[in-house]
Amino acid sequence: MRKNIWNNAFLLLAIIILLASCGSRKEQQHRFTNLKYPKYEFRGAWIHTVAQPQYQRMNSVQMKQYFVKMLDDLHATGINAIIFQVRPQADAFYYSEIEPWSRYLTGIQGKAPDNGFDPLAFMIDECHKRNMELHAWLNPYRVGFENQDYVPNHIYRTHPELFVKYGKQIYFDPGFPENRLYICRVVDDIVRRYDVDAIHMDDYFYPYPIKGESFPDDRSFNAYAANQGFSPAQRNDWRRNNVNTLIKEIKYTITRNKPWVRFGISPFGIYRNKRSTPDGSGSETNGLQNYDDLYADIKLWVKNKWIDYNIPQIYWEIGHRLADYSTLINWWADNNFEQPLYIGQDVKRTMDATMPSGDNQLFEKMRLSRSFTTVDGNCFWPGYEILNNHKNVADVLKTEYHKYPALIPAYKHMHKGEPKTVSGIKQAYTPEHHYLQWLSNHNKQNPETAQYYVVYRFAEGQKEDLYDARNIVATTRDRYYILPYEGGRNKYKYVITAVDAFHNESKGKSIKVTL
Repeated sequence: MRKNIWNNAFLLLAIIILLASCGSRKEQQHRFTNLKYPKYEFRGAWIHTVAQPQYQRMNSVQMKQYFVKMLDDLHATGINAIIFQVRPQADAFYYSEIEPWSRYLTGIQGKAPDNGFDPLAFMIDECHKRNMELHAWLNPYRVGFENQDYVPNHIYRTHPELFVKYGKQIYFDPGFPENRLYICRVVDDIVRRYDVDAIHMDDYFYPYPIKGESFPDDRSFNAYAANQGFSPAQRNDWRRNNVNTLIKEIKYTITRNKPWVRFGISPFGIYRNKRSTPDGSGSETNGLQNYDDLYADIKLWVKNKWIDYNIPQIYWEIGHRLADYSTLINWWADNNFEQPLYIGQDVKRTMDATMPSGDNQLFEKMRLSRSFTTVDGNCFWPGYEILNNHKNVADVLKTEYHKYPALIPAYKHMHKGEPKTVSGIKQAYTPEHHYLQWLSNHNKQNPETAQYYVVYRFAEGQKEDLYDARNIVATTRDRYYILPYEGGRNKYKYVITAVDAFHNESKGKSIKVTL
């Protein structure tokens, strides 16, 4: 009997140590105990504009209506962050004095939308009305096709020596320092002039390899590699260094302007295959590799905090022969260096694939992503498939996986504090509404002050638990909340918390009301 008691004690101690090692953040630990309704979860959707013809068929009024409905529908499914592609091909879905209006916006490169419409500014405002984040998505190196029409002042026309043709497309040559300066200038312009929550880049760094065709960067390599300490045999290392340098410079560009704006990357889903790593540190996969083929050392960027979140595109099915989803989510979860990690989910492939039971793979993928304290959420590609409700994915997200609101987990590596608690909560009335209002130290230019609020509700006698998402009735950027009418018979306690720009949450302030 005594031996069993000691065995049980050691087992309990081991479990406690294991749980503690899985994640030090309090919100992660609470999320781990409630996999069905997590309070903390990034729930993103990519909205791409490249090769999307619908926008050029709309005028500004129609486009505003389209965006409003899009955001309403995505918000209804629980999405709390929109990754909106604003620079698909060295062009702009926003007003810019650096790059021309995108041909995917109006059909003609350089042609502005009517009535001075600015899609990025509009999307930011509409996202923030719904307390959703807006991440401005830029493709760094892609320009377009050689034979397409470019406006005379496009950088490809004014400085063609900085570009290369690879396959049928034109790319910035990452080896020229002038190109890094130019891309950082674009980032600087967006961050300074727009209230974006993050700058985002996807998996297109050096282009995907074309069989039998080498990337034509001899001119930049011959001009710069030797002075940078790279020999002719180290061209791959030199290419990686070019991208590493760009990533560092973009992070610095963002931080010097607005240190609360994040920088995120959604890399290709495989870092390196195990057979490519002498120490066996790669994944048990057999596919294209970030490190070796795209010269994107995403693991280094995460480790050195050059980026603020990582969304590997694990688009394959569970059981895929070359790139199994389960294998890859385990690998990324073990290689996140305690930094924010979200999982890129392919909506169509997930809903079309089946498990042995015959069900689609959404349940198992969501279960897996929520089973790691080192995974902080998901991002869905493309957001249009949610809008199309492909095989009822929007309905399932709304009624099951995103049934209750979730807060984006705090970016503790950027700021560990918490905003000041709200004050002065009181009830107020108009002829139409009964509502709560409160005071806070909100300052839009100070990211450590309250930027939005969480409203919790508890029935009379119910235990107050701010870690249970089922108790959240709203997140809002307003300093008021309209109360429902229930006949004047029900008593509740409402708790209000403040959240800063880094998603740190304050302590709660409460008020009792009768509805």
